[in-house]
Amino acid sequence: MNDTSNQLPEFLQGAGDASGKLLQYVQSLEPETIAQLSKPSSPEVLQVMERNIIGLLGGLPPESFDVMITTNRESLGRLLASAMMSGYFLKSAEQRLALEKSWSDVQ
Repeated sequence: MNDTSNQLPEFLQGAGDASGKLLQYVQSLEPETIAQLSKPSSPEVLQVMERNIIGLLGGLPPESFDVMITTNRESLGRLLASAMMSGYFLKSAEQRLALEKSWSDVQ
């Protein structure tokens, strides 16, 4: 049996060499910049992201259940990647909606 607990997930392989430029870029960002990029641009996007993550993790009400989630690095990485892709999708949809609204205001 191979112990892969200390290995990077497949989508981060090569992050330390020239092929990991995105990871290097993100690691070079100031904490304030990361915080600003991490904030949803609207309450609606925040609500959709919360629902998405709750859907992925399970939606038991915390006031009624003592929920603890355990996972490994790779699964957590996949969850993060899924949340990021959802965020990119929602940001694009929000920008398109704003563009369509501004276009309809011009006509």
